[in-house]
Amino acid sequence: MESSPEPVVVAWKYATQGCMKQFDLPPVWTLVFAVLAWVQPFRLDLAMLKPLALVFWLAAAFLFLAASMEFLRSKTSIIPRQTPSAMINGGIFRISRNPIYLADVLILAGVTFWTGSIIGFGLVPVLVWVLTQRFIVGEEAALRETFAEEFDEYSKNVRRWL
Repeated sequence: MESSPEPVVVAWKYATQGCMKQFDLPPVWTLVFAVLAWVQPFRLDLAMLKPLALVFWLAAAFLFLAASMEFLRSKTSIIPRQTPSAMINGGIFRISRNPIYLADVLILAGVTFWTGSIIGFGLVPVLVWVLTQRFIVGEEAALRETFAEEFDEYSKNVRRWL
C-alpha cells in the first residue's frame, strides 16, 4: 500500500510550485525573515549597534540602486528566473556577482542589529543559503548556458557575494 505524502511536503510543493509561486521572490523571503527577526521576543541589548544597522541599510539601498541602474543600462530583466538578455559585468557587478541579494542580506542584518534579535543572527546565514539555493544557482546556470566563456571568466574574477 502506497503512503500519502507528508502534509508538510504537500504544503511546500503547493507553496513553491502552485499558487504561491508568484511570491517566491527574494524580497518576499527577506521580508519574511525580517519580520521573524523583528517579532521574536529573544533580544540582546545592542543599542550601541543601531548606527551599524543604519549603515547596513544605507549600503543595501546603494547596492540596490547601483545594480538597478546596470540592469536598466543593459536592458535586461531584474526579475529572477527570467532568461538573461545581457551579461552584466560592469559597475557594481565588478565587486559582487549578486549585489541585490547582498542588499537583501544587509537589510536582514540591519534589522537584526536594530532589534537585537537573537534569532535574527541565525536567520542571516539561512537567508544567504535560501537566496543561493533558490535563486543564484539557477541564475548562474542560465548565465553559463547563455554566455558560456564570458560568464566563466567573469565568475573566476568576481566573487558570488563579496
